[in-house]
Amino acid sequence: MLLTELFGFFSLSALSMWGFLMAFFFNAFVFVIGVNRNTTLLLSSFIMMISYSISDYFFNWLSIYNTTYLDWVVYDIATIAFLLFSLYFIKNKTPSFNYLLIGLSINAILAVFMFIDTSILLNNQPWFFWNVYTFSVLIVDLLMIAALIIDKDFLHLKKIRLIGKKTSYIVGS
Repeated sequence: MLLTELFGFFSLSALSMWGFLMAFFFNAFVFVIGVNRNTTLLLSSFIMMISYSISDYFFNWLSIYNTTYLDWVVYDIATIAFLLFSLYFIKNKTPSFNYLLIGLSINAILAVFMFIDTSILLNNQPWFFWNVYTFSVLIVDLLMIAALIIDKDFLHLKKIRLIGKKTSYIVGS
């Protein structure tokens, strides 16, 4: 919980929300001036902005109950579903789309583990995994924001997947 002690929960969630808002504004601007007419990128950045705005701590102040990690799992799964639903209609996948699906899946899995730790095992003492969760979610969020702005496979995920396929052929021979 080192980051949350330094910045607080609100600052970290506001940073992510602001980043997705700026990524959407950037993609909307680029779309309007005609530099990049990619509707998938525009729609996916809009979905991410809405998702992170709805699940932000600011809106939790207005809610009737306290938000749990399970709520964030539901938000992440719902966002993945909306992204896949939008892909069904647009049928054009961008490099950033894979980053969003992988990033949201990682965030959902980490939130499940945090839910199990805090709500089922009733652990209330900070330990190593809590720091791993905080750093990982922040890094994954920043990578998703960068992917929406850059729209390139900057981590070469496609090459990693191809390497895995090549080695499976070699092992299978």
